[in-house]
Amino acid sequence: MAETTEEQPEVPLAALRPSLEAVLMVADQPLDVPTLAAAVGHPRDDVSAALAALAGEYDEQERGFELRNVAGGWRFYTREAFADVVERFVLEGQQARLTQAALETLAVVAYKQPVSRARVSAIRGVNVDGVMRTLLSRGLVEEAGQDPETGANLYRTTGYFLERIGVTSLDDLPELAPYLPDMDDLEDELSEMSAPAPPPPTEPATEPATEPPTGPPTEPEHLPEPAPATGPGTEPDGGTEPA
Repeated sequence: MAETTEEQPEVPLAALRPSLEAVLMVADQPLDVPTLAAAVGHPRDDVSAALAALAGEYDEQERGFELRNVAGGWRFYTREAFADVVERFVLEGQQARLTQAALETLAVVAYKQPVSRARVSAIRGVNVDGVMRTLLSRGLVEEAGQDPETGANLYRTTGYFLERIGVTSLDDLPELAPYLPDMDDLEDELSEMSAPAPPPPTEPATEPATEPPTGPPTEPEHLPEPAPATGPGTEPDGGTEPA
């Protein structure tokens, strides 16, 4: 009995640009060139050229959206010029922004990662357990193993964090040096903090001497006026001097 082989029909290649648009429209995260090339069945070089052409076309036409290469992949974004309109629509009746405490904690993780909660708390000077849970639930921070010395969980930022701030990698984060104090000033401050406190005085403290009042003397109120004096040494105005 002769073997029969099933012939797979060739899948016709769709037009490159429309197919890329269709895939990117349903993507919930940035897609890199290899992933898109496999999805649309075109060479990577052609896909890269088509993506760049689409991005330029949207910019020329001033569309309400744009195609950007962020966090190592391509994705549609609303154009910045219409951010106020989108923000009103998305945030109507809800508070979606991170608090100042969450932003400060996220910044510490971004620049010190991988870092433990205890280290973040020490840097900020407050307990950050609740804030870290918020960052974890929003997908901005994730676990990154354990500290080999203490066994504490370490945390780092995610690709979603890069996507939200609009950079491709952590190397694109701004430098912190311009916002930090000079090392000389920092060393002086640390020296003052580590200097031993002066010993308490051994002699009992004495009460401060009472200083005489300054200014013109005041006369007591409601005192009876003296009777006019007579005899030698009497002044016409009633004041007396010793004889």
